[in-house]
Amino acid sequence: MKKLIADTNAYVRYLAGEEKILDYFAAADQIYLPVFVLGELFAGFRGGSKEQQNRRILDQFLGKSSVGVLEATRETAEYFGIIKAALKKAGRPIPLNDVWIAAQVLETGSVLATYDPHFLAVPGLRIWDALSESDR
Repeated sequence: MKKLIADTNAYVRYLAGEEKILDYFAAADQIYLPVFVLGELFAGFRGGSKEQQNRRILDQFLGKSSVGVLEATRETAEYFGIIKAALKKAGRPIPLNDVWIAAQVLETGSVLATYDPHFLAVPGLRIWDALSESDR
């Protein structure tokens, strides 16, 4: 079973119809949006002029049987601590929301779909191949 966690930018590019991410989402057995990604999306919706439309589109996406929301757990917090400490030691900090997202990727054994190269600094994180090919 191929489990995929979508970062905010992957979801946005999925909605834009980018072929690479459409294909990747289609090949996944299960797609998760971390609660932290939802927070970023809701903040973006509030900052734009199409909040209600964007919420409806997100609700439709979340209504698919292959899509779920990941809540934070105590185990998520454990992984967060491990990742944050490792990145600090390596002198390679990343945004806090992204540490939480990485923690959920490790916790669930999923692959992360993202266009943010700073995730490459997270030890042991499985990231989709298109990151190295993306046009960041």
